[in-house]
Amino acid sequence: MDNKKIGVLFDLDGVLVDSEGEYSDFWGPMGRRFNVPSPTFAADIKGTTLGEILLAFPEDAREGIVEELHEYEKAMKYPWIPGAEKFINELLAAGIPFAIVTSSDDVKMGYLFAAHPELRDKLTALVTGSMVKHSKPNPEGYLKGAELIGVPIEDCYVFEDSLQGLEAGMRSGATVIGLATTNSREKLKGRAHKIIDDFAGFTIERMREVTR
Repeated sequence: MDNKKIGVLFDLDGVLVDSEGEYSDFWGPMGRRFNVPSPTFAADIKGTTLGEILLAFPEDAREGIVEELHEYEKAMKYPWIPGAEKFINELLAAGIPFAIVTSSDDVKMGYLFAAHPELRDKLTALVTGSMVKHSKPNPEGYLKGAELIGVPIEDCYVFEDSLQGLEAGMRSGATVIGLATTNSREKLKGRAHKIIDDFAGFTIERMREVTR
């Protein structure tokens, strides 16, 4: 693969920014408030679009939930996962195209770019939840991301943290690297071609060494 043009496709929450815990703090209580049956609801929905998440709630409550979510997201800080910003800058310097492939909606992305205004200009492409018909674990988002950056999916590296996202990456045909930020290494075992704790010390060279 060293002589081929390669591309990188990042999930967002739990991969580039450390926000998954905050979302669990929002959706866990919200699920309990509306008596959502699953005791692991906040974990079950990771990687899922907002539209699909809302199906678990009464129809007449959904608009209010979205308003609460956006107020919550507006107050979030979106700190970088360790090493993520440096790795992005390394990709940029090497001319390697990369995209964010996220289930987040456009309002949330506006808050993210307000926190990290430089990121918008660095991205080659962006795939949000409004751009796909099927949430992860369906691979549609990653296939679209590869198309937008102009690199065949088999020459792309996907970085994911959620179980649904890892399945989407594997089903897409990409080389998948899992981050043990949301789930333990043990839980991610067998779901990715390589597992890392975060991007600290991670380089393009180390990424290229990962094989399917």
